[in-house]
Amino acid sequence: MQPNILEVNNLTTTFTSRRTSFNAVDGISFNVAKGETLGIVGESGCGKSVTSLSIMGLVKSPGKVTGKSINFDGVDLLNISKKEMRNLRGNEMSMIFQEPMTSLNPVFSIGNQIGESLRIHKKLKGSERKEKVIDLLKQVGIPRADEIYDNYPHQLSGGMRQRVMIAMAMACDPKLIIADEPTTALDVTIQAQILELMKDLQEKKGMSMILITHDLGVVSEVCDRIIVMYAGKVVETGPVQEVLRSPEHPYTKGLLASLPKKGHNKNRLNYIPGQVPAPLNWGKGCRFADRCPFVMSHCHTSVPSLIKVNEHQESACWLAAEGGEVDVNLKTAR
Repeated sequence: MQPNILEVNNLTTTFTSRRTSFNAVDGISFNVAKGETLGIVGESGCGKSVTSLSIMGLVKSPGKVTGKSINFDGVDLLNISKKEMRNLRGNEMSMIFQEPMTSLNPVFSIGNQIGESLRIHKKLKGSERKEKVIDLLKQVGIPRADEIYDNYPHQLSGGMRQRVMIAMAMACDPKLIIADEPTTALDVTIQAQILELMKDLQEKKGMSMILITHDLGVVSEVCDRIIVMYAGKVVETGPVQEVLRSPEHPYTKGLLASLPKKGHNKNRLNYIPGQVPAPLNWGKGCRFADRCPFVMSHCHTSVPSLIKVNEHQESACWLAAEGGEVDVNLKTAR
């Protein structure tokens, strides 16, 4: 078993205004092994993206990141200076953002933007830096790389821009890449190509990766392990095939039951009633209680911890604590 490259312990991200404060991420813990791909899934507003920004040190005021530790390759990211964090970010750990058109600077060329991290972290200059950038563009499958080097973001398609973002993230051969919904804005064919590219590059370079997505199909294809988040908490975790085959938390089961299935009536889709509660409405108990078909009285008053349900799988549910079976009956929408 490979050692961990990342160990997140009791991560909490708090946003404060004049009138109130709330935890968008509320005391979560997880590990990523060297060479492993971890998937983080959940509905919009569950805290997936805030988790990634917290690890990368990109949460801006009025946000504040606290916790026991975020240990990256022996360095506690919560106890280093901003300068030390900048030296790590883009060099040993990188991020691929959801929408490249808002992440790429429209007034700088592609070559200039990819080359920036090589200039800062690897001290490459002139023709040596240009040669490295063109090689990176070729690695991510961009044709006519020497021409694209001088292009601007608006001159490229969405798929090409995402490949540029991957090249930027890969430039310094980082040990960890965090990909936040990297294929959401792309059509299905391009999505498959980008995911295959990321998987191939990861295997070749032996990197670790955190893939943040709402698409369970993507997780099943790319990830080794999965974390399911709901309302700022981890509600289930385990090897991806075990969790998808035998989910233990009612929320995970509900997500899987909501997926369209071949051969079923196409006019009807299952869904989980209600919506993810806002942080100020989380209450004292399980945050899924108001939507759960198995809710019990103590679900509203006590927050369940992650409980080991088998050798590799954990679930934060009172049913798991009591050895109950989860068989979710969802609503049906036309």
